[in-house]
Amino acid sequence: MSRYEYELSKTYEPDFYALIMAAMRQADTFNAAKLRAAFPETWAELDARYHAPGGVLEGDPVSA
Repeated sequence: MSRYEYELSKTYEPDFYALIMAAMRQADTFNAAKLRAAFPETWAELDARYHAPGGVLEGDPVSA
């Protein structure tokens, strides 16, 4: 980690699960497997949204 990344982490306030999903998207095979094992529900949602048109799942609120 660089100082730049450290400073950025203090200003960037994303949702925890958004970070996990981002890590899953960018992980190599080994680390993706570890993330899937640690967060199976998050992986299932990411996978479902990835394959859904526009990432929208049944039951999502309708945007105005």
